Amino acid sequence: RDGAGVGVVSRPGAGAGGGSGAGGAGGVPDGPGTPGTQHGSGLSDGPGVSDLPDLPDLPGVSGVPDAPDGSDGSGRFRSAQGAPAIPLVEPDRWRRLRAFTPARIALGRTGASQPTSALLAFSLAHALARDAVHEPLGVADLAARVAASGFDVRHAHSRAADRPQFLRRPDLGRRLDEVSASRLRGAARSPGPDLVFVVADGLSALAVARHALPMLEAARAALPGWSLGPVVIAEQARVALGDEVGQLLGAAAVALLVGERPGLSSPDSLGIYLTWAPRVGRSDAERNCISNIRPEGLGYEAAARTLAGLLTGARRLGATGIALKDESEKPLLGG
Repeated sequence: RDGAGVGVVSRPGAGAGGGSGAGGAGGVPDGPGTPGTQHGSGLSDGPGVSDLPDLPDLPGVSGVPDAPDGSDGSGRFRSAQGAPAIPLVEPDRWRRLRAFTPARIALGRTGASQPTSALLAFSLAHALARDAVHEPLGVADLAARVAASGFDVRHAHSRAADRPQFLRRPDLGRRLDEVSASRLRGAARSPGPDLVFVVADGLSALAVARHALPMLEAARAALPGWSLGPVVIAEQARVALGDEVGQLLGAAAVALLVGERPGLSSPDSLGIYLTWAPRVGRSDAERNCISNIRPEGLGYEAAARTLAGLLTGARRLGATGIALKDESEKPLLGG
């Protein structure tokens, strides 16, 4: 045991963190009588404590793991001499609840640690979330698919020159660059449309690539009688950029479809931000948000019904945001 009462098993000349020799990795000095021993805590052994011997091998254990047991997710070691199997993963009694949620619950444990499979799955989800933030939007492919569906498509770019600047400077992602502003100003018609859609890459281009087109198609079907302006595909764009687009095109309302910040179970979640009478300087309190649009979350048709309900209410009130409540499900709740 070390000076803090922590049990340590070591070999001479090999540090616990991969170091060797005096000090090992990280330059932590050896404790008295323990040459080459490293401890993650950085504490040295107490005086007169020598290296502990290696733990003996368990008799009859081959060290070859069985395939995981599909019923409880546990792994086991098989004995070569027919001795009882040794469980590696202790299953959680709540594991059946995992069928009802993507949340990381009832993972089981190996001693005091997570099972390796759970740790690897978490690492993969984290990597997918990071990739979603940095992945560029395939604008040409998306524009072609949206145009093929019958929408008038325009392009725009924020004042953020590239992805790194977009992530470091959120303010630049909220305004159009001069070229885009001039182009949209020239495309304005009188009278302006009832609604303009802006498709923004935001923090997940993956969400936009997967869900923007089916969401646009569902919204169009749910909004008979509304005149629609062009669909503006905006690169390096944040939510507030939609206000400038709507203002320049003279729209009564703007609905911005944007890739939301990726989560560890949803790297491709799409959001819609709705603003009535859009103009530069609108605050978040003057918008309504429909979130987590994807097949595993809120479906396209359900999101379109919510959007149609909010637009109807916004037209009646002449406002969006905190003054406008979502009542699209009220008849269902009322029986």
